[in-house]
Amino acid sequence: MTDRREQIAGNLARVEERIAAACAAAGRPRQEVTLIVVTKTYPAADVRVLSELGVRHVAENRDQEAAPKAAECADLPLSWHFVGQLQTNKVRSVVGYADVVQSVDRSRLVTALSKEAVRAGREVGCLIQVALDAGESGRGERGGVGPGGIEELADLVARSEGLRLDGLMTVAPLTGEYAGRQQAAFERLMDLSTSLRASHPTATMVSAGMSADLEQAVAAGATHVRVGTAVLGVRPRLG
Repeated sequence: MTDRREQIAGNLARVEERIAAACAAAGRPRQEVTLIVVTKTYPAADVRVLSELGVRHVAENRDQEAAPKAAECADLPLSWHFVGQLQTNKVRSVVGYADVVQSVDRSRLVTALSKEAVRAGREVGCLIQVALDAGESGRGERGGVGPGGIEELADLVARSEGLRLDGLMTVAPLTGEYAGRQQAAFERLMDLSTSLRASHPTATMVSAGMSADLEQAVAAGATHVRVGTAVLGVRPRLG
């Protein structure tokens, strides 16, 4: 076993232990929580190692990096999640490999995703990105729509050809009333998810929590956690 494979395997085992312990503490079955490994800035070789170690969900946030990496790993049994802010001019490329876009936050993006999904003959899962630093109807510093905008956007996704409304996503906010209060932020997201499922019962996915706060996300009820650094190591600084 190579040093890098051993490193990733060890890190993955530790993250798995954290998720299992968080599920046990919350009284949840371990299988209720899916690990998505965020592979941004790491090479396709690492993605192959992850696949060999049993990881089935990976995430990227920049199309210019994700597209060639996904193509290089097209033979692997992986689901690719796009988690970054998405410009409409990148939608055609992203729809070519992403099974789920977790950062849907405006109607123009929904329209573009639908058009390209239909053109590609694909069904793309969509999560509404919720900005908990945006007030009810604003936009977040890192993308996302305020809670007051969820229902309208969700309805649009649900009736758009080629798209599937899967649920909600959030990033713990750095500003506003939930800054430094990850548990409260994720509990708020769960409340919003409950409200959404009243009108869209199949939109059950709740993506929240990263390397530093996955325990709080699991405790709140998240179904998916997005972990990068804790599995693959501290990222090199981007020049």
